[in-house]
Order: sequence, then C-alpha cells, then structure tokens
Amino acid sequence: MKFNELKINPYIMKGIEEAGFTECTSIQELTLPISLTGKDVAGQAQTGTGKTAAFLIAMFTRLLESESGEKKGNPNPRAIILAPTRELVAQIERDAVLLGGFAGLKSVAVYGGVDYQKQRDALKDGVDVIIGTPGRFIDYLKQKVFSLKDVEVMILDEADRMFDLGFIKDIRFIMRRLPPYYQRQTMLFSATLSTRVKELAYEHMNNPEYFYIKPEQVTAEKVAQRLYHVGKKEKLSLLLGLLKKEEWAKTVIFINTKREGESLVARLKWNGYECGVLTGDIPQTKRMRILEEFKKGKLPILVATDVASRGLHIDGVTHVLN
Repeated sequence: MKFNELKINPYIMKGIEEAGFTECTSIQELTLPISLTGKDVAGQAQTGTGKTAAFLIAMFTRLLESESGEKKGNPNPRAIILAPTRELVAQIERDAVLLGGFAGLKSVAVYGGVDYQKQRDALKDGVDVIIGTPGRFIDYLKQKVFSLKDVEVMILDEADRMFDLGFIKDIRFIMRRLPPYYQRQTMLFSATLSTRVKELAYEHMNNPEYFYIKPEQVTAEKVAQRLYHVGKKEKLSLLLGLLKKEEWAKTVIFINTKREGESLVARLKWNGYECGVLTGDIPQTKRMRILEEFKKGKLPILVATDVASRGLHIDGVTHVLN
C-alpha cells in the first residue's frame, strides 16, 4: 500500500514525501487505515518496522483535522507520547519534526539529564505535542506547568519495556489524569503484546483493535546468530580474538551493569580498540554525543546496557554481541 492511497492530511503527506517514504511497512499498512479514522489501536511489531511513523502520521492528521485545532493560544498539549528511554524520546522528536514539519504544530521533548528550566520554559510557552519519559513528564505535570484536560491523542511506545523498567505505576498515574478513554484516541505499540500490556490496554483504551506482525518470530530476519559456550574468565579473550580475526564495522556489545561496561571499555582501549560506553547514569549530553559518533561511524564499537536496546535507528550495524 502506498501512503497516497490513505486519507492523510496534505501537510503530513508533504512531510512523508520529504522523508522519502512512498510505501507503507506491514505495521503501517495494518494500523493506519484504522487509526486514521480515530479508533484506538494496539500494535505488535519488531523494532525497525516503522511503528514511529505509524503513530505520528495518525496523530498529526487527527490534530490538524480536529475542530479544537482552530482554537489558538491554548498552552496545554493536545497529544502526548511516552517512551521508556531518553534516546528513544529524542529520536521520536526528530521523526516528528521530519514528518510534521509542514503542519505548524509545536512538539517539545522532555527527559532527564538535560536543561530542566529550558524544557520547562518551552512547555509554558504552549505546546501541541509533548514527547517524554514518564519521570520528567510527571515532574512538570505535578508542578502544573501544563494540564492534560485537552489531550486528544495518547501514545505509548515500547509498552513492554515500560513494565521491564518499572514505569507502569507512572503510566497509570498519567492515564488516570487524561480525559475519559471515549473522548480521546489511544495508540499503544510494543515489540510484544504480553498479558500485562493487554491488561493496560483493556483498562485505558476504547475497544482497541489489535495488530500482530509475526508474533511467533522473536529475532529479526537476515540476522545470522552464533552461540559460544565459554567460561566467564574466557569471555574477554574470546571477544578480543573475534575482533582481531574478523572484519567488523559498527559493533554493539551489550552488558548488564555500568561496572561491567566501564571495565570492558578500559580493556578494549588498552588493546587498541576505539569505543564508547552508554549507561543510564552518564550525563545525557555525553550519551547523545557518543550515540551520534557511533551512528556516523566515528566510533566503531559501542558498549551499552539495555538503555540502547530498543527502538533506536542506527544504520550499518554489522555485529551485536551479548
């Protein structure tokens, strides 16, 4: 299905064309005909299948064509998007600017680790869409920087990770303060629609339609996998051997803890490998810089905890090690 076959607002179609998109991905083809009519949807699809564009296109079209869009000077958000990590929020914001650039709607990203007052001021100036992590979002909400009474669209991205990271109480806190489920559109996307995620949908959504893209397939296509049975003390030797033996370009190495990451980076650098580490407590500006250098290929190896494991668009990654 091509995007121009759907009832998408012309300003958003212009953004889609600017982004170079012509044909829908599987999740977009399934959800957009339903979400563009204003119905609630819950979609399961792997990372990298176009979920972000699926909900942004539907959200922007609704905001532009809703009657309340005519009311100017309203400082409160008309749509909110919640995601589990800062990096994912920043990426959704970039996609929102790309797809909604001709719409004249203001988006503000709110997340920890960056200028608190600057984000607060941006919200007080009025905003159409807030994209945020639950913690910083609730912080501003409790300070009454904005109200949720005018929210028309609520989007929850990577819902299963919200549970994994302990955000679910925060999500319920926010959802209970939104207009009733029958007065708003709610979209929920996740790599897995687990029982817990479905319960959340049942509680806070208006009879959503569920969509599944290859739910039985856990791994992405075209990924060759290898398993090495190796003792804990031999892990580093094996890793160094693989790095010397094979021609690897962009490589991501996942570790469990900050301490493991720092130790591994120190040893890799000592052996002459350029690398950076991405963990939760690294200052946000440094995290974004490291991620940007990795994306551009200036940094060949990225060592990371699971803050980098979901939803990020990084082209040209050749190897991932767990």
